[in-house]
Amino acid sequence: MRAVDAAVKILELEGATQAFGLPGAAINPFYDAMRRHGGIRHTLARHVEGASHMAEGYTRAAAGNIGVCIGTSGPAGTDMVTGLYSASADSIPILCITGQAPVAKLHKEDFQAVDIASIAKPVTKMAVTVLEAAQVPGVFQQAFHLMRSGRPGPVLIDLPFDVQMTEIDFDADTYTPLPVYKPSASRAQVERALDLLVAAQRPVIVAGGGIVNADAADLLVELAELLGVPVVPTLMGWGTIPDDHPLQAGMVGLQTSQRYGNATFLESDFVLGIGNRWANRHTGGLDTYRKGRTFVHIDIEPTQIGRVFAPDYGIVSDAKAALELLVEAAKARRGALPDYGVWVKDCQQRKHTLQRRTHFDEVPIKPQRVYEEMNKAFDRDTVYVSTIGLSQIAGGQFLHVFQPRGWINAGQAGPLGWTLPAALGVATARPDTQVVALSGDYDFQFMIEELAVGAQFNLPYIHVLVNNAYLGLIRQSQRGFDMDYHVQLSFENVNAPEVNGYGVDHVKVAEGLGCKAIRVFHPDELPTAFEKARSLMEEFRVPVVVEVILERVTNISMGTELDNVTEFEDLALTGTDAPTAISLLD
Repeated sequence: MRAVDAAVKILELEGATQAFGLPGAAINPFYDAMRRHGGIRHTLARHVEGASHMAEGYTRAAAGNIGVCIGTSGPAGTDMVTGLYSASADSIPILCITGQAPVAKLHKEDFQAVDIASIAKPVTKMAVTVLEAAQVPGVFQQAFHLMRSGRPGPVLIDLPFDVQMTEIDFDADTYTPLPVYKPSASRAQVERALDLLVAAQRPVIVAGGGIVNADAADLLVELAELLGVPVVPTLMGWGTIPDDHPLQAGMVGLQTSQRYGNATFLESDFVLGIGNRWANRHTGGLDTYRKGRTFVHIDIEPTQIGRVFAPDYGIVSDAKAALELLVEAAKARRGALPDYGVWVKDCQQRKHTLQRRTHFDEVPIKPQRVYEEMNKAFDRDTVYVSTIGLSQIAGGQFLHVFQPRGWINAGQAGPLGWTLPAALGVATARPDTQVVALSGDYDFQFMIEELAVGAQFNLPYIHVLVNNAYLGLIRQSQRGFDMDYHVQLSFENVNAPEVNGYGVDHVKVAEGLGCKAIRVFHPDELPTAFEKARSLMEEFRVPVVVEVILERVTNISMGTELDNVTEFEDLALTGTDAPTAISLLD
């Protein structure tokens, strides 16, 4: 069979049966193989970067499966780099496959011949141009082994046209995936970690995205309940413990955090980090973050231990393997564990009282009200998708997440435009789940053309677009320079006076791309708009955009240190009647 036929068959045998991409001359043999075999579902993107983010969204939402992105040569590969970077930064496996000029022309500056393997190498676990057709099966087999072993991550395989077309010997019936390697903690190591924890008076567990990747959220909750220790999820670990669980202590950080989360962390004296990487927007200044605390760090990647700061004790382990042993060891100590009841009640009290205000009736709408209404409108099983900006930061502060993979976010990279195509990937992976994307207007405009993909392939989801016609996060950052420079997106649209100087008519654009759209000007209209969006989505099976016209300027709480977050006091509320307070389990 041809090398491309072997490659497509290996995708099927490895279980990677969903691809997103764009055909072209240099990759047409691969598309021909997909057509012949019929085992790979394919979604035609409008932009190759969009296809890579769709693959990311698919992997992030589909536990255990891997999204595939396919493009022709040259710029198709370079367009994928942002998706590869985003996936690599967040430990997400995706497989990118590109076409390439024939081997004999690689050094002749042939049309769209670029050394994509060298370009992609820093943001992948492997990036290779296959020069010998007989190596194709082994390269694809190795790709899946690498993507799944250790810290997960993306791989790029570049296939010259003649390599794709060459006949090779391949026995699909005897193909076997390579064993996946995941390091595991020892019993002695987890006993040592528990010794350090039980010696503390006010311990917390920091739950990172590695727990989500390992599908170990249930074990995390079991461990927390056995120990009676509060849990601080990171942004990538949000949902590993439900927001209304009595041991969920809130998120910590400079931006996507709660007041009660930061306050609890600052009172703690011991931190057990599992599957996290001490991201700078979580920690802030390390002097403040580390002061007076003992740290144990468990991570699947050996080089993560000590990368940001040296913990008091480090363990290299897959999160699930470590949590299984921690649960076993904690059960063995039952009856001899400290009682952290007073500490937990203190954490719960902060959670009840240290809330930020969300109920505003002003017009134009304040963004806080949008998230208040989203919490009411969307149920516990909703999957939120977002990437960057004040919209995402406020979402992290005000929304509630109750399940792992209930918050799909581009964490470290934060590329503008990511939300829309990623949401399409999530909707592909979770067709029976309510998917709600959250964007500011600039993020939304970056890859707005991908709405047509949702319309063409009937990928329904709701996209909440909070529009202030500003680069809001950059505008807020520019306050430190006393400027407002090239961050305004507003203009008088001669074709759409109804948008009142907010510039782009997103409703017309969305409808022109085959989707449905609703515009909201008044906060009291939000509940009806969200309900109508759900009905339209179910009726037409296309994305539905809910554009909310916001006040132009709102500063969202953030700071440079955990103990120095600017709350903008006119928007802060302390008290048991705080409208965003969520009920705690008994």
